[in-house]
Amino acid sequence: MDRRFKDRIEAGRLLGEALKRYAGRGDVIVLGLPCGGVPVAAEAARILGAPVDVCLVRKLGTPGHEELAMGAIASGGVRVLNEDVIRSLGISGRAIEAEAAREGAELDRRERLYRQGRPPLEVRGRTVILVDDGIATGATMLAAIRALRQMQAISIVVAVPVAPPSTLAELEREVDRTVCLLPEESLVAVGYWYEDFRQTTDREVQACLGSVPK
Repeated sequence: MDRRFKDRIEAGRLLGEALKRYAGRGDVIVLGLPCGGVPVAAEAARILGAPVDVCLVRKLGTPGHEELAMGAIASGGVRVLNEDVIRSLGISGRAIEAEAAREGAELDRRERLYRQGRPPLEVRGRTVILVDDGIATGATMLAAIRALRQMQAISIVVAVPVAPPSTLAELEREVDRTVCLLPEESLVAVGYWYEDFRQTTDREVQACLGSVPK
């Protein structure tokens, strides 16, 4: 594929087609990373005839350089830290704890908002297709993977529209399979590969999960 995706819906449809081997299987669930990964996951799940849910994870931004991830946290108390970034920038333990507390509060807020009291899909013993709208550093994806391992998923497939091959290679050590439509090493920003990459709202996430309040 040598073009950009029209939007997340098209990316999800194409990803669903690439995952057709998992269609119609009762053991398969699709989980999207918030926020942008959820509409991609929902469209892929529709094609596969699989249930969809959100996998709650938050990036830990570097103080003063919030776009640079020094790690990530996920539901279940999972924390993944990028020791190279922390060491090279001399980030203190106090700064890490402060950022983790701040992002933990946001993770809890989204848990309440997105689920509306609905329990999460059962992960134990299932094949989980973990979806995002793209991968840059892989920190949030890695936190999600480790959270799912902790919840005893029997198999994990990472599926994304675009990601650097080097990052995918690192993630392949942690999962059973990766699927990427556009392996692109010179990934300046995930949004470059979309014609429409507007921010996904909380309400859109709720709509994808079928939990928008009436």
